[in-house]
Amino acid sequence: MPIQKKWEIAPLIPADVDESLKEYPPILRQLLFNRNITDAARANRYLGKIQYIYDPYQLNSMNVAVDRLLSAIDQHKKIVVYGDYDVDGVASCALMVSLIRGYGGDVRHYIPDRFEEGYGLNKEAIISLGKSGVDLILTVDCGIRSPEEVSLALELGIQVIISDHHEPDKNLPDEAAVISPRMIGSEYPEKNLAGVGLAYKIAQATMKERTLPHLIVEDFLDLVAIGTVADLVPLTGENRTLVRDGLEHIRHKPRQGVFSLARACGLTIEAITARNIGFILGPRLNAAGRLETAQESYQLLMATDVLEAGERAQKLDDFNKERQKQTRELVEKALSQIAEDDGANLHFAMMDDGINSETDSKSKIGILGLVASRVTESYYRPSIIACNDKDVVRASCRSIPEFHITKALDKCADLLIKHGGHAMAAGFTVNKECLPELKARMLKIAANELQTIDLNPVIHIDLEIALKDLRPEILNQQDQLEPTGMDNPEAIYVSRNLKIRHSKMVGSEKNHLRMTLSDGTITYDAIAFNLAYMIDTLPDYVDVVYKFERNNFQDRTTLQLNILDMKPACSG
Repeated sequence: MPIQKKWEIAPLIPADVDESLKEYPPILRQLLFNRNITDAARANRYLGKIQYIYDPYQLNSMNVAVDRLLSAIDQHKKIVVYGDYDVDGVASCALMVSLIRGYGGDVRHYIPDRFEEGYGLNKEAIISLGKSGVDLILTVDCGIRSPEEVSLALELGIQVIISDHHEPDKNLPDEAAVISPRMIGSEYPEKNLAGVGLAYKIAQATMKERTLPHLIVEDFLDLVAIGTVADLVPLTGENRTLVRDGLEHIRHKPRQGVFSLARACGLTIEAITARNIGFILGPRLNAAGRLETAQESYQLLMATDVLEAGERAQKLDDFNKERQKQTRELVEKALSQIAEDDGANLHFAMMDDGINSETDSKSKIGILGLVASRVTESYYRPSIIACNDKDVVRASCRSIPEFHITKALDKCADLLIKHGGHAMAAGFTVNKECLPELKARMLKIAANELQTIDLNPVIHIDLEIALKDLRPEILNQQDQLEPTGMDNPEAIYVSRNLKIRHSKMVGSEKNHLRMTLSDGTITYDAIAFNLAYMIDTLPDYVDVVYKFERNNFQDRTTLQLNILDMKPACSG
């Protein structure tokens, strides 16, 4: 059963802020105030009247990178765009390959095999690329924590450009042009660009230097939106501008692969949202790399033929169904292990039970991150989900805002073969004999940092509202918050004393609740994902925390409450 959540309702907007934002409707004023927007100037910037787009040449080494790239193109050098197997990396590869081809460059992509090579640059790949005559490697969404691999490439006579948004670790060779807003001394205003966002900045800078008659940089914004949302970077500042513009591009001028994938999922392309990317398109683009190879997703994004795109989109949808099935099975195994260790500040589980072949091992390794996410959601604790892979152990980690998982792994770097990630997500490879000490150290680090903190998840609620006051026009006000995501959340409301007129379990696993709720004046349909366990204990009246939303499916739009949590009503 999920951990109990605390409900925290935002304070009402102060009178002076309310006056400053008086040109906007009352509910929108409250939503803006809750997002730290307290005057008209900030509201204008947030609501899109002022764009956040920064000069790409503010990024360190951008001028060197552009000169190096254009020189390689002009001299017909062999160029490889080296990416990652997640959506951000695949979208970045598609963007940069399309750009370089636009200039007539000799370019191909390289996405390492998740199972055989793992994340990021690896020496075997670099040696192979060197033997094939590659002159320049441009990394996207990787490379900033690979000094030895970069040095090897330079020794082999391969020029290197690194573009990576992950946390820097060791110093890279001076000969590598490193583009990252996170580098020490970087003055670039937006520190949270995704890998595809950095690729877009390279495209911006290159096309400033040399225009193309048949291509404009804005043609890549759809890829930027998809990669940025899927990678769960904050949707604030420049990221929010890029994603908002990218969504508009998808709605009005979608590339064939994205259009076909949306249709395969039953989405209306003209109404696509950041949430649709995060929960529907993104998981399908990720599924291929989790189960087999990310090449399928890359080829879909590059497809121009209708039949090819349709076939690849359907294949990704099938991959996703299989991925969902396998994830459910592993989550059950992980939770059964962790139940024996309840009370720890960090949870660890091994997924080797039932592995009978190399194929079994690969399929488990590909979804470890998804399992870790579910465990962290269930217990609100950092989690490490691991699996044996020949003579090493591979693991994915997910965390909570109170615990920076990558910095914790940095403290154990002497035990690790490879590691990297963000504050909330990471991965590592470790020799089997080092695993017990690593586990002990990570548990100790988590205990030291978390033992004095009340670890209960908080639902931050924008406004308490009577259901009868929840009018359709509020949706138009909410739309102005878009695109929403990390650090720019969707609007969340609480309504009390609602009668449950109807409820039933739905979904292939019967783990969701479909309900009809009423306050006696108005009635709304509601969906409560993963709350079906409550059906036998539902009272007649409930207080509910929810998102108010349009449900667009197969060209039909309905209004519903998307319930995040509910409790027995304070009074009936």
